Amino acid sequence: MSTSNPPKALLFDVFGTVVDWRTSVTRHLTARAGSALSSPTSLMPAAVRDRASSLTEDDWATIAQQWRDSYAEFTSKNDPTTNFVTVDDHHHDNLNKLLEERELTGLWTASEVQEISRIWHFLDPWPDSSAGLTQLNKRFVTSTLSNGNISLLTNMAAYAHLPWMHILSSEHFKAYKPSPLVYDGAAEKLGLPAKECALVAAHLGDLKAAKGRGYQAIYVERKGEEIWSAEEVERARGEGWIDIWVDIGDAEGGFLEVARRFGID
Repeated sequence: MSTSNPPKALLFDVFGTVVDWRTSVTRHLTARAGSALSSPTSLMPAAVRDRASSLTEDDWATIAQQWRDSYAEFTSKNDPTTNFVTVDDHHHDNLNKLLEERELTGLWTASEVQEISRIWHFLDPWPDSSAGLTQLNKRFVTSTLSNGNISLLTNMAAYAHLPWMHILSSEHFKAYKPSPLVYDGAAEKLGLPAKECALVAAHLGDLKAAKGRGYQAIYVERKGEEIWSAEEVERARGEGWIDIWVDIGDAEGGFLEVARRFGID
């Protein structure tokens, strides 16, 4: 791909690429723990209160990362031939598991845990996301291509002011990335051959899988998101299979920089 021969559709990974899940989830967990601890009607056990009171924001950041890591493991090991379990259901089940492992069961009521598990519907975007998508919509069909379920992505679009033309989810295909079913199905739903689609992501593994299905690849670096080693990242850069590579700090930044590379004012 070159910017003079662009794709017709840009499909976006969402968690980490479009939204800053780490800051949003850590802030929410910290705030909800503080609210529970200060509630005059809370019936939490004394031992749970003591453990929760000792947790710092950094501790909650660690829990948020473990929650995210469990999602990555869940989606990577998904078998499309079995009954499909949504990311919402996984997030709820795993939050309960994390609380149990840390002996924090009872910090929140069952209904509060259910509500807190939906924080993934309401994540703050990176500063360039909304404006960058608005620019890219001038020339391209834009869509999500996320492992998040449909209701999650719909709520997030409204909350974070993300002007998608389409919302495509792994839920549509009853499989999770990096399954070929997701990349192939998304191109088919848009009525385009894969070569006329580009995946935009902050994760080289996702882009590698999409590239293997005929997609073009646009890498947008985001703080803390790349799980490949520094050596693997530099090897990928040198191999040249990424069609557009946007580093943190490049000119406009993020999606605005992608728009600038395509000459969109």
